[in-house]
Amino acid sequence: MPRNRSKPKKKLKTHRGAAKRFKITGTGKLLRMHSGKRHLLGTKAPKRMRKLKKLTRVNDADFAKTMQMLPYGLK
Repeated sequence: MPRNRSKPKKKLKTHRGAAKRFKITGTGKLLRMHSGKRHLLGTKAPKRMRKLKKLTRVNDADFAKTMQMLPYGLK
């Protein structure tokens, strides 16, 4: 049975875990944090730790899947 004006489409829900982990830039790029900063920090070089602090882009292979979890972007 086709939808009509009296029965609108349901709203999509944002994946709350993804909303906390990703950031969408003004130009539409998707940013994420690096992993590996929780434990065994004494063995990691300061240069490596500085690089892990910064945000990085989500890989193109994962971009579509991640954006599906964030249907309305992040506000």
